[in-house]
Amino acid sequence: MADLDDLRDRFARALESARPGTEGPDPAPYADNLLTRWQEPQRRYHTVHHLTAVLDHIDVLEEYADDPHLVRLAAWFHDAVYLPDRSENEDRSARLAERALPEAGLSRQGTAEVARLVRLTTTHAPAADDDRNGQVLCDADLAILAAPPSAYAAYTAAVREEYGFVPTDAFREGRSAILRQLLDLPRLFRTPYGERQWEATARYNLASELEMLSL
Repeated sequence: MADLDDLRDRFARALESARPGTEGPDPAPYADNLLTRWQEPQRRYHTVHHLTAVLDHIDVLEEYADDPHLVRLAAWFHDAVYLPDRSENEDRSARLAERALPEAGLSRQGTAEVARLVRLTTTHAPAADDDRNGQVLCDADLAILAAPPSAYAAYTAAVREEYGFVPTDAFREGRSAILRQLLDLPRLFRTPYGERQWEATARYNLASELEMLSL
C-alpha cells in the first residue's frame, strides 16, 4: 500500500519550496484532490504506486535538474487526468496544473514550467540538450522500463489491464509499435545516471517484451 500521508507531506514540501515566500494556501486540499485522481478505478499501472516511484526516481536524479521542486510538482500532475481510451491525457493534465497551481500560490513562470513538463511526457523527448528539468522528469517516468524481470512483468500486465477494452490482436500491434519506437531512439535516458544505470536493462526488457508479443 502507498503511504498517502507521506505523499501528502511530499506534495506540501514541493509546493512550499517552489512557490515564492512562505505564505500561501494550505497544500493539503490540492494534495487530496490529486490523490483522489491517482486512485481512480480505471487505473492499473498509473496509480499512486507509479506516482511514488516517479517521485523516488526524481529524488535520485535531482542533482541534474535546474529546479527539482518544479519537476516534483510536474510528476504529481503528469498523469492526474488519465482515461485509457483518450489521447489527450497529458494536455488535460497540464491544463489542470495551469488552473490549480496559481490558486495554490505558484508563480506564473513556475506554473508554465510545470505545465510544459507535463506536456513533455507525451513524447518523453526533451527538445533541447539543456532541458535539465525535462530530462529528469522523462527519465524518472521511464525508469520502470529498467525494472527487474518480476517488476517489469507486473508493469506490462498492469498496462494490459488498463487497456482491457482493446482486443488482443489490436493491443499486440499497438504495443509492439510503441516498443519499436522506443528501441529506435538513440537514447532512452537523457541524464548521465539514467544512461549509465538504466539504458542497457531497459533495452533488454523492451526487446524481450517485443519478442514475446510476436509469438
